This record gives sequence, C-alpha cells and structure tokens, in this order.
Amino acid sequence: MRKPLPWIYLVLAVLGAVLPWRANLEFIAESSGSFDIARFVADASATAAARSLAADLLIGASTVSLWICVEGPKQQIKGWWLAILLSFGVSFACGAPFFLFLRERQLQAQESDSTS
Repeated sequence: MRKPLPWIYLVLAVLGAVLPWRANLEFIAESSGSFDIARFVADASATAAARSLAADLLIGASTVSLWICVEGPKQQIKGWWLAILLSFGVSFACGAPFFLFLRERQLQAQESDSTS
C-alpha cells in the first residue's frame, strides 16, 4: 500500500480543489457573477448543520495547518509551504492532501536511501 499512497493523496488534492471550487462557482453564479463574502458567511451560518460543518472545518484546518508548519520544516519537506498557500488560496481540502503527498514521497525517499 505504501507505493501508491502518495498518488492517492495527490488525486485527493485535485478533487479537493475541483469539488469545492465547483460549488464556489455555483455560488458566484447565484450571486450575479461576484463573490459576495457577506452572503457566503451568512449562508455558512444559516443553519445548525452549516454552523457545525463550519466550526469543524475551522478547527480541523487550523490544527492541520499548524501541524504542517511544524512538520514541514522539521522533516525538511521540500515545498511544504505550498500546502499552506493551497489551503488558503484554493481550499483546505486541496492543501492538506497535497502536504500528505509531499510528506509521503519524502518518507519513501528516506526509506529507499536507508535500504540502499
């Protein structure tokens, strides 16, 4: 399972970019072609279910982002900071699996070096 794992993470990162942005583009279309941040926040807190998902995402994304900022430099993962940029610039659902892709590739390279 170890060999295909980075590629599974990469596919999840792509899906994590495409699926949320598909919904964002739908929201923009419903908002007369602009991203109405006030409406977006209002919609995200309109129901208890939406507030639950928003709080879950906020806490989870904050925790994983902090871990990425610690783990990336600690493990000397090249490009770890791209995961942070992707998380805030594209979506957390893209950035987190992208970091796992980078991390897993690094771990596999280290294992390969130690067995050589």
